[in-house]
Formats: sequence, structure tokens, C-alpha cells
Amino acid sequence: VNVLINEDIVSYNERLIDSRGDLYPDLEPRLFSFNSPIGACPECNGIGESKVFRQDLMIDDESLGVMKGAIKPLLKRNNFLANMTECFLKEEGIEPNIPLKKLPKKIAKILWYGGDKKYKYSFKSENSHFEFTKVYPGILPWHEKKFNETTSERVRKGLQEYMRISVCPSCNGMRLNKYASSTYINNMTINDFSNMDIESCLKVFDKDFLIGDDLIIGKKIIKEITSRLKFLNDVGLGYLTLNRAANTLSGGESQRIRLATQIGSMLSGVLYVLDEPSIGLHQRDNSKLIKTLKSLRDLGNTLLVVEHDEETMLEADYIIDMGPEAGVHGGNVIAEDFTKDFLKHKESTTAKFLTHKESIELPDKRRKLTQYIEVKGCKQNNISNLNIKFYLGGLFCITGVSGSGKSTLVHEILVPAWKSKHLKKDKDLHIRHNYDEIHNSELVQSVIELDQTPIGRTPYSNPATYTGLLDGIRALFSQTPESQLRGYKPGRFSFNIKGGRCEECEGNGVKKIEMHFLPDVYITCSECNGTRYNGETLSVLYKGKNIAEVLDMTIDEAFLFFKNHKKLGRILATLQSVGLGYIKLGQPATTLSGGEAQRLKLSRELAKTTKGHTLYVLDEPTTGLHFKDVKILLKAINNLIGAGNSVVIIEHNLDIIKSADFIVDMGPEGGTNGGQILVQGTPEQVAKNKKSHTGQYLKKLLN
Repeated sequence: VNVLINEDIVSYNERLIDSRGDLYPDLEPRLFSFNSPIGACPECNGIGESKVFRQDLMIDDESLGVMKGAIKPLLKRNNFLANMTECFLKEEGIEPNIPLKKLPKKIAKILWYGGDKKYKYSFKSENSHFEFTKVYPGILPWHEKKFNETTSERVRKGLQEYMRISVCPSCNGMRLNKYASSTYINNMTINDFSNMDIESCLKVFDKDFLIGDDLIIGKKIIKEITSRLKFLNDVGLGYLTLNRAANTLSGGESQRIRLATQIGSMLSGVLYVLDEPSIGLHQRDNSKLIKTLKSLRDLGNTLLVVEHDEETMLEADYIIDMGPEAGVHGGNVIAEDFTKDFLKHKESTTAKFLTHKESIELPDKRRKLTQYIEVKGCKQNNISNLNIKFYLGGLFCITGVSGSGKSTLVHEILVPAWKSKHLKKDKDLHIRHNYDEIHNSELVQSVIELDQTPIGRTPYSNPATYTGLLDGIRALFSQTPESQLRGYKPGRFSFNIKGGRCEECEGNGVKKIEMHFLPDVYITCSECNGTRYNGETLSVLYKGKNIAEVLDMTIDEAFLFFKNHKKLGRILATLQSVGLGYIKLGQPATTLSGGEAQRLKLSRELAKTTKGHTLYVLDEPTTGLHFKDVKILLKAINNLIGAGNSVVIIEHNLDIIKSADFIVDMGPEGGTNGGQILVQGTPEQVAKNKKSHTGQYLKKLLN
């Protein structure tokens, strides 16, 4: 109804309508979910980012002719758009060979963005002749349409090289539509809450967040919210923001979120199985985790925890120790007992380390590091305007509580900064604007990141293929008298290509049976019995063994078998040196743990004869490692440094930290309260700092 009050017309409506006449939808939970079409931002469909084709990424050289290499997408053969572009330029009276930078502004605008004027097109393309009239679509809109309409992943991937991911301009990355972002409680929108870390959010709700009638309405909801936030905070995740993307969480963080969910359910009589929940946790947060595990136990549950952490083991009620070694040399229960009595078991290596009868010794002397790469004005996530020196020629350790900015500093700033300056190929991929300047980067000839990502996601990938061992083994088999007689080449002994492989399972050794409504089932191939090769290939023997029997050997067995072969012997020796002697050559990559994958990458680098100074970046390499394995890993790292290289490690393991030459401790806390350098120097200097959580734990160890 419109009411005339004096000379003003005032509109009244029983629905929510703004001054422009836009009707606001009813407030319901779906409106505040970016997973619902009702709540999602219409521009980015609730993703929060948009992929945009960029003109600068398509231009190769502005001084070249438009059709002579200036624009990369127009260079491809039989390119429909290139033919249209040539006709469009001809109609406008523009020479196709005119340098791109000399193109008139009006024509350049149509070239990139299209226009309203219709042009006649006439050209031949392979077997077809085209004649039609239409407007020129523009290079950018043409690619946009092609990207949205194609069903081919290969085409989509090819087009992505001309795109850049940017924050959605409509929702500013918050994923929600304007109505959800315009709804306030206590002057705060849902976006304000999402941007908070768990600890800060808990403080907001812990206070008198609602009063009066609002409190009566929202009391139960507030209670649910605070209990969930408290559980997350109690397992040491207070530094995570509520809108943190799941794919950016570490394995340990994901596991602790699931753990917090279980505590919230308050179940009893449940058997919980946890696999290394301490991954990525600082010692300070570890005690919080142990407290949480004990509260689950006290509810009447049983917790079976697979763990290498010393504190967790000592706090356990009962310990089962497996061994004596790993892989084929393990599988036996060495000792099992209540913790107090377990520590007395003399045959258990774990018990010896827990009672400090065996330990990882401190280095005799620390290397004095003088050369460094300096990055100034670092700014990313919680790091703001930070200057840091990464010292070279030794073991450089970055420590700090979870979420303090360690990974951001190394993987998001240091590595891309070096690559954008020194890599000619794919240089654009590494350009970030999260630092001001980098100095002395030329001191390092190459940077190699060794993380825990799998070495392959299919059964085809295995330690033999990854380290290059299989190439040498295949060459040996092709040189046997039998192979020479039959004309077998090295390719005959590959399970990836036709010829020597078993065609029934296509060299997989297993067959996938698709089960409708159930997970796929893998069964051993009945034709080759899992050997991957056909009978003719398996009949060729080298020193009495066929190719399948060689791939079934452990690295220790293969080392003795190939000890007279110089190249193979060197690769196998380096695999042994990082403690992987127990894994089989042909073991599928999908069965390797994260720690094993990282050590496999490390051994591949150790086996190479590198030229120049290399910087190796390792992210928590001790994950999944026993005390004994950590000792072996340290030896391998020192071998890399001994060969004239530098190693940067992000680590929580105190045995690695105490062995470092130089430490940078980040903090003081995680999330918004982190991102600063608390203390830097030798382990002894860090241990003296009372503000450093790492220093306090290190002090006990050094004493």
C-alpha cells in the first residue's frame, strides 16, 4: 500500500522490499548455504572464485604480426577462429602481418572482445569450405564459450593455460548471494563469523552474545554452536578459520576434526581406530590431543592408536610393539604389556628409545652458516610484511605451533619467488605478488620440493619405475642370449605396453570388477597370476630369475642380486640408506605410506649426480617414522648437505630440530595470532627464549 503523508508517498509492504523495489527472500537456513542454489552467489555458483581468460597470457610477442605468432591461440593448425580472424582483418582493410602493438585501438577492441558489426567469412578448412555472415565473436568470448561448452578434459586443460584464477568480484570470495551477506546479527554478517578462527569465534559466543527475547529464541542454537566450537578448540584446532577449504587441511587436521565430531556425539562402547593423530602437531598441542583422547576413553570407549609419538606412547594404558624390522622382516609382535611393564622389555627397540637407552645423538658441532637467500616484505595468509633470511649450506629448520605460517612461508613464498626468477619455462605460473624482493637467489642452481604426495595413483607406478631401476633391469633382460635370439627389445619387458605384458589384465596384475551400488573389487588376474607378463616374456631368465621374480624382490634382496651392476647398485644402495630396504621393487605406489613416498623421492635425489648447489625443501619428513627411521633419515639429509647442498625442513619432531644448524621459530600462536618470527638462531639460542613454545620443549631435550 502507498500512503500519502503530507507530500511524501511512503510504501508499506508485508514482505521485505528494499528502496529499489527488490523483494528480499524469506530467511531460511538454505539462504545461508553456498551449497544451495538459493544461497549461492549467482556469479560464481558458490565457489568463491572465477577463472578468467587473460589477454596478457595469450600474447607471445606484441612486435610480431597478428597472424604471425603474436597471439598464441591463433597459431594452431586448422584453427577456425584464426581463419575467422584473418577474414575479419581483411574486411577491415588491415594487413594480417601488422604488428599487434600497431593495431588501431578500435580494431584491437573488436579483436579481443568482439563487436556488433557483421562480417562475411569465406575460407577452407581441411575437407570443408565455409561461407557465412555473422559478427566477429572476439578472442576472449570465443575461448570462454569453448571452455564452458566442451566435454573434453584435454581441451579444457589446454585452455586453462590462458586463464587465471581470481576472487569472484560479485561476492568477494565469500560464496554467498547479496541477501545472505546483508543479514546481520549484532552488527555481524555470516561472512564475519566465517572469517573468524575457531578460538575467536568461541569468545564471541561465550560472552552475552544475545540478550532479552533474542536469548530466549536462540539459547539452544547458541549452546549447540559453542559445544561444537569447544570440541574443535580442545583438539588443538583453534587457529583454523571456519571457512577454511577442506582440501587445504593436513591429514592430521582432518583426522582431528573427525575426532571432535565423535566427542560431540558422546557415544560409549565404541572402538575408535586412529592412525597417527599427532601428524602436523606441535608438542604444545599434542598434550591437548592426548587430553581429548583420554576423555573419549573415560566415556567408556576403547581407543586403538597407531602412533610414533613419544608422549602419546608414554600416556597410553597398553602398548603393542610390532617388528622386529619393517616390511617382509616384520609382522611379529615383539612386545606387548601395560606401559609401565612394557618399558622393561629388553628386545623392544621402541622401549629402548622410550627409556633413552638408545637415542638420536646431538651433532658433534654445528655448521656455521654465512650465505643466505633473503626474501623481503613477505605477505600471505597470516604473514604480514616479514623479512627473512634462509641460510644455505646446512640444515635449516622452520618450527612453530600448528598454523603459525611455516608452510605458507616456504611453499607459498620462498619456492615460487625463486622459481619465478630462475625458471624460463612456466615462469608465469610462479609469479606471486606476496613479497617485495628476493636477494641472493642465484646462490642456488635448483630447488627441489620433496613432499608426501603419492609417487603415482595407479598400480602401474612402483619404486622400480619411479627410481629408474626398471629401465636398467629391462635393458639387462633384453641383452640375455634368449632375448637376442628372439629379437626382444627392452620394451618387451614393460608391463605398460603391448607385446610382453599380459593382455588379459593389461599389465595390471589385477582385474577391476565393477560392483553396482558397491565399491569396485580387484581380483588377481587368472591368466598371469598377478605377474603382469605373458608366458613368452616370463620364459626369459637373467641369473635364473624372470622379470616378475625380480620385481617381487625386496630392495635388500635386489641389492645383493645386482651388486656387480654399477648403476643399479648405486640406486639400490641409496634406497637402503634411507631405510627402504624392506619394500618390494614392484610394490604398487598406491600401497606406500606418505613417509615412504617422501623417502623414495629423497633417495632418487641422493642417487643423482647433481651439478651446482641444490636447495631441498622437505615438509615434515618424519611423518610415519619410528625413532630408528628418523636416525636413518638424518644420516641421508647430512649426506645431501655433505655433497654441497642445502636443506630446508618444516618440522615438529624434536630429534630433527635439535640436529639443525639454524632454526627459525614462527608464532607466537596459530592463525591470526601467528605469522611472526619469535626467535631465530642455533637450537641452543632458541631454547633460551621463554616466549617460544618450541624453545621450552627443546630446552628439556638439550639438557
